[in-house]
Amino acid sequence: MEELVFGRRYRVTEKVGSGGMAEVYKAVDEVLGRTVAVKVLHPRFAADPTFVARFRQEAQAAANLSHPGIVNIYDWGRDDETYYIVMEYVHGTDLKAIVEQRGALDPMKAAEYASQVCAALAVAHGYDIIHRDIKPHNIVLAPDGTVKVMDFGIARAGNTTMTQTGSVLGTAHYVSPEQAQGRPLGPASDLYSLGIVLYELTTGRVPFDADTPVAVALKQVNEEPVPPRRTNPDIPRPLEAVIMRALQKDPSVRYSSAEEMRADLKRVLAGGSVDAPAAVAAGGMDETSVMPAVGGAAAAESRIRPIPQRRNPWPWIIGAVLLLLAGLGTAWALGVFESTPTVIVPDVIGLTLEEASEVLASAELTVGPITERTDEEVEVGLIIEQSPEAGLDVPEGSEVSLVISLGPDVSPIPDVVGMTESDAMRVLRDADFEVGIQREYNGDVPDGQVFSQSPAAGELAPPETVVTIVISRGTQLVRVPDVVGKSRGDATSELQAVSFKVNVTEEFHDTVAKDRVISQSPEGGVSLDAGATVTIRVSKGRDEVTVPDVIELSEAQARRDLQAAGLDVQVNYQVSPDDDVVLTQDPLPGQKVKRDTVVTIWVGKAPPPAENGD
Repeated sequence: MEELVFGRRYRVTEKVGSGGMAEVYKAVDEVLGRTVAVKVLHPRFAADPTFVARFRQEAQAAANLSHPGIVNIYDWGRDDETYYIVMEYVHGTDLKAIVEQRGALDPMKAAEYASQVCAALAVAHGYDIIHRDIKPHNIVLAPDGTVKVMDFGIARAGNTTMTQTGSVLGTAHYVSPEQAQGRPLGPASDLYSLGIVLYELTTGRVPFDADTPVAVALKQVNEEPVPPRRTNPDIPRPLEAVIMRALQKDPSVRYSSAEEMRADLKRVLAGGSVDAPAAVAAGGMDETSVMPAVGGAAAAESRIRPIPQRRNPWPWIIGAVLLLLAGLGTAWALGVFESTPTVIVPDVIGLTLEEASEVLASAELTVGPITERTDEEVEVGLIIEQSPEAGLDVPEGSEVSLVISLGPDVSPIPDVVGMTESDAMRVLRDADFEVGIQREYNGDVPDGQVFSQSPAAGELAPPETVVTIVISRGTQLVRVPDVVGKSRGDATSELQAVSFKVNVTEEFHDTVAKDRVISQSPEGGVSLDAGATVTIRVSKGRDEVTVPDVIELSEAQARRDLQAAGLDVQVNYQVSPDDDVVLTQDPLPGQKVKRDTVVTIWVGKAPPPAENGD
């Protein structure tokens, strides 16, 4: 594979998957030294400015989610014309692959997985984020038996929508009827998709299948699923009731929240019954794709009605004729049928109220009710709408209702610098602004606190403008390089290059050459706050001294000279007429020896006097 690096820090090591909207790579974050997954948008979506804008906004919204069952979003960015999301790399297998390999799962195990997904969705829905692409491909089973929900790439955040004109994003086999029709979505839409997942996990197949995505979507809208127990009788009836309730065509009949569905799944796992009626009416194509929105009419229910008795219609007919004649007479008396002059309604859009009044008066018309409305394009005080419309033929003296522009609906952006992340999001959303989030290291600002925003506080902006807040990650953690064995200069430069301060101590060392690093603290590979101090111990070389020349000195003087040089002294005595004089030494003068080396000196000692008579 050609070497790929995104954002100058995420180095790709292998490709791990591909879908209808993006390709996924395994990569190494070279700043933090961790393995991540990088999801890269296909070029056909990256070329759509509207899609990219929503992709950015929704990636930022998904990054706010924090739950053990949701794959973390770390970062997002753009390299040239390539857009990518950086997320947690999860070791495991997606549920789709497990079903394809093993077939239907144990129903209770499937219920446990679905319960965990409900817990994750409850958190996302609490942030007003609808996943919109719940499918077994996006649910990963970790080795410890826990599941993680991933791929919020087409999620809907707040009031935004990823629906394109005449089309809808999603995966045909798992989309809800309202999603297939391009209608507004809510939490129940994700729960429908989860019901499809549960159906597939317990039966080994999806409830609706066809040759094309559109054909599948039409079945989602118009057809009822076959109850799963007909395919797999081992499915407990309470679990079938949960599945069938989740698959209701009408969102209001499904579970109202992920927590409600999770509560029923817990009852199933405990061997109990559920609130859902046991016989509730049931309400590539595996890739996320853009599908035409499909219309669907609800299937009419067949009912047995009693045959009405035939009645004589003439009394009703005569009564209706008499009422009609009476009405015509009244109208004639009031002059309704008299001819009234008519005029053509002039066009007053774009005029001021004063100008419009003059124009209407000259056309024998009057100004009717006046209302005001904000408008992003028409300046304050100008007419933006009239009724009746220009060009219509109306009776002379008729009223013309006018709508006057209030100008753009703008308000000042609140100042959220210095607030915590949650407080800043609440303040901006209460002011009807959308929130974009970036995170950067800042040693001067506490972790989790906003230190800048764009647009700036006080600027006027329309509702739903995205205000990007930059949140401090606190002090940046940097990996300490290993500099042991390097020269003092190289070690200092390498540590300072990654923002560390350097403290140098020196000491003698028998084996490490002079000016080389003996050790460091902390050791290489440890992560520290940027700007922290790393201490390096630098060798002064061997601790050697030069042996002084003490030959012909007195014993006492020789001892003083040798000890002053850092050497130990060993004295041997030798009979000699040179009493108390150093005759020789070992090591010899001028040699380089290790400090504390023992220098042996031989000191002359006068022979004892001869005895008388000898």
